[in-house]
Amino acid sequence: MTAADEIVPEFVTYAVNEGVAWVMLNRPQYSNAQNYRLLNQLDAAFRRAVEDDAVKVIVLGGEGKHFSAGHDIGTPEKDSNLPRERVHLWWDHTNKGGAERQYVLEQDAYLGLCRRWQDIPKPMIAMVQGACVAGGLMLAWVCDLIIASEDAFFQDPVVRMAQPGVEYFAHAFELPPRVARELLLLGERMPAERAYQFGMVNRIYPRESLRAEVARIAAEIAQRDRFGLALTKQAINFVEDLRGKRQAMDGVFHMHHLAHAHNQLMTGNLVGGLDAKAMAQANKKQAGEG
Repeated sequence: MTAADEIVPEFVTYAVNEGVAWVMLNRPQYSNAQNYRLLNQLDAAFRRAVEDDAVKVIVLGGEGKHFSAGHDIGTPEKDSNLPRERVHLWWDHTNKGGAERQYVLEQDAYLGLCRRWQDIPKPMIAMVQGACVAGGLMLAWVCDLIIASEDAFFQDPVVRMAQPGVEYFAHAFELPPRVARELLLLGERMPAERAYQFGMVNRIYPRESLRAEVARIAAEIAQRDRFGLALTKQAINFVEDLRGKRQAMDGVFHMHHLAHAHNQLMTGNLVGGLDAKAMAQANKKQAGEG
C-alpha cells in the first residue's frame, strides 16, 4: 500500500448547524497535536465552509481536554516523511536536504496555511479549552475572536528548543511587546484571565457552558450581512498589515529557520533533540505538576 492509498483517519470533523460551521480538531488522545494531514484536512474543512452560502460563521475547536498541544513532534502518526498535497506553489519537501527540506515544508504548511486562514472572509471563532500551546496559538490567532474556558491557558515554550517562537509569529501583535517577551523567554503558561486582560481573549466562560456560549455569540454574528462581515475582516487585516504584521512575520520566519539549521548542525535534530515527551515533562515541571 502506498501513502496515496492509505486510509487516513478523520483528524478533523465538520458539522453545520443554523448557519454555523463547527470545525473540530479530532486527535484528543494526543491533545489535538497537529500533524500535516490534520492541517490539510483543516484547510479542506475551511474551504468547505467558505464555499457553503448557508454558512455565515466558522467555529474552530478541539475535541477532548485540550484545544491543541501544538505541532506533532512525536506521536505514532507523525507524518513529515510523507508527501502532502501542497496548497501554495512550493515544491515537494520529501526529496530535499539541508535547510531546504524544512523551509519549503513550513512555508506551505505552517506560515502559508495560517496566512491563508486569516484571510478567510467569514468570521472565525476559536473555542479554546485547556491547553493552547505553540502551534495551537497559531490556530487560535488566525481567528477573529477567541472565546476561552476558565481553565484554558496559552503558552509558547519553544525557546527551550532554541527557536524564537512559532512560525506564525503574531506574538507582539496579540500582546504588548514586553508581555510577548515574557511569554517567550519564560515559556510559562498564561492563564485565560491574564490573556483576557491584555485583549488576546475576548470572553471567558466555565468549561461546561463554553460551547453554548460560543454558539450564542456565533448565532448573533450570523445575523449580520455576509458581505459586510467580509469587508470588516478585510479592514482589520489591512490595518494589521499597515502596522507591519506581514513583514515582521516574514523576518521572524527566517530567524526560525536559521534556528532549525543551527540545531541540525549542533545536535543533528531540528528542535535540539527535545521530543514531545521531553517538552511535556519540562512544561509540567515548570507548572508545578510533576
